[in-house]
This record gives sequence, C-alpha cells and structure tokens, in this order.
Amino acid sequence: MPPKDIAIIGAGLAGLACAKTLAAYDVRLRLFDKGRSPGGRMTTRRVEAGGHVLNFDHGAQYLTAHGAAFAAVLDAANAQEWPDAGRRVGVPRMSSVPRALAEGMDIDLMRHVTAITGGPGAWHVHHLDARLVRPGRPFPTQAPEVEGPFDAVILALPAPQAQALLEGPAPHLAAVLQSVRFEPCWTLMLAFPERLPLPDTIRLHQGAIGWAARDSSKPGRDASLELWVVQAGPEWSRENLELTAEEAAARLLEAFAGLAAEQVPGAALPAPFYQSAHRWRHALVEAPLGAPCLWDASLGLGATGDWCIGARAEAAVDSAGALVAAIRST
Repeated sequence: MPPKDIAIIGAGLAGLACAKTLAAYDVRLRLFDKGRSPGGRMTTRRVEAGGHVLNFDHGAQYLTAHGAAFAAVLDAANAQEWPDAGRRVGVPRMSSVPRALAEGMDIDLMRHVTAITGGPGAWHVHHLDARLVRPGRPFPTQAPEVEGPFDAVILALPAPQAQALLEGPAPHLAAVLQSVRFEPCWTLMLAFPERLPLPDTIRLHQGAIGWAARDSSKPGRDASLELWVVQAGPEWSRENLELTAEEAAARLLEAFAGLAAEQVPGAALPAPFYQSAHRWRHALVEAPLGAPCLWDASLGLGATGDWCIGARAEAAVDSAGALVAAIRST
C-alpha cells in the first residue's frame, strides 16, 4: 500500500509540487530544506544598499509553460508575462511562485540533511543547522538531530546531492544518478545609480556572459531602481568555478562593461553602488537521467527534479507528478 508518512528533502519546485499533490491523499508530510526560504533556484536575493531595499531574481530568470500542470501552477501564483507573451515571472519577485506552492506546508528551513538511516517503513532523517555547514569550514562535530520514522523518503535535490544521500541506504539508486551532469553558473547582481542605455534583455551564445537583464523592468518591481542580473555562460562558469565571489564579480563586471560598449558604442557603465556574485554549481541539467523520476517501491526511496527530464523549471513539476503517480501505484 502507498506510504502514509513521507519525508521530502528539498523545497524547490519539485519538492513543493510533490508535497502539494501528496497532501490531497491524506499523507503526513515533513519537508526539509537548507535554505532560508523555499524555492531552490527560483529564489530572490534581498539586500539593503545605498538607502534602498534591493531584490534580485538571481536564479531562474523566467518560466515557460508548455503543459497544463505547470500553467496551472503559474496561474495560481499570479505569474505575469515578461518580456513577452511566451515567458512569465513571479510578482513581485520570482520567489513568489514557490511561496504560493508552499503555503500551509510544514517545512523545516535552514536544515542541512546529512544522512538517511534505517530501513523500509522506518527511515530516519539526520539534519544539522545549515548555517554551520559552509564550504571550507570543518564539518560540525555535534550530533545531528534525527526525525522519523518515515515510511518513505523523497529526495528533491540536485542529482549529485541526492546521490550522496543514497549511497548508504540504496547504493544501486545512487549508481543510477552518476550519469546526470549539470552546467554551473556564476550570477552577478548589480545596482546602478542611473538607467543604462541598454535593452531590457540580452542573450549571447559565446563569451563570458550568456544572459543579462534589467531585473527592475519585470512587472511588480520598483522601476525607480536600476537593477541588473548578469549570468555567465556555462564554459566561463566551469573554467572559473573556484573563484571567490569577489573575484567572479569583478571579472563579470568587466565583461558586462565590454558588452555595454558593444551594444551602444561609446557607452560607459557608471560605477555600481552594489555588486555581488553567486555561484550555482548545479544551475542547468546538461545530461538528464532520461526517466521522469526515480522510485524503489520495495525501499520507499525516491528522487525527483528537473534533472530527470531536462533543463527547464516545468520539468521539475512534471517529474514530481510522475513520482507521485509511481508512489500511489505502490
């Protein structure tokens, strides 16, 4: 029979869509996520600088819906068209879409899951305060908190993170995920004191920059601000993956200045009053799993994400739907 107590690790689109659908079947759910808010790569960076509150959509830039399920998600979240009728964004920020999905859910935020132990029908989830787990910092020595037992555990994480958690309880499932590969992405966030003489969106197919957009031109944003999100191309991001955030920001700002001069000959960027870079190690799936989801009914362990199907946000929701269907047929 289908499991009744389920832990979902990861509160991005796939995890939230799983939870939203499973909740209709009288399932007891617990969600764990290492972020300060749900959303994963559909997140918004909020900072204060120059006497302003700045909001940057520094992950997914826009969303496209080809099927009814994802279109319904966007409609429910009141996502608006930008920069054309084929693409939509959350209002007043991209994180509004996952927040709408997460309404009413029991989510343990800032929890870094370190292990899954136990066995079928009695899984336990071990987790730490995510603020204690940082690159370059020794792993915390205190004992993790333990939650459970759960009938089933769903991993709604990037494939490499799901693989690491499955190596202990289900090495055969972990092995399946080895084929999944991601493209990384460095993202630069900029705030300028004046409007730049550039189009709202610029897409390039070679060089350091792959995408640049006037983030403040999206519907529901503060149009009095001049905010830009600049995303590096996958090759540049891969070659410069281990830069510090400060180094990446400086190099991408230089590349953006060159791009501005190409777009408008003679144009010179004013000095930004805010700049920051963020590294997405698992930005876009490059080699997907080739199956809509991963589920072992005998163990009660599964995994879901856009990486099962392809490099678009809608694939996360489609993968979640496939996993719920597999669970319900158990």
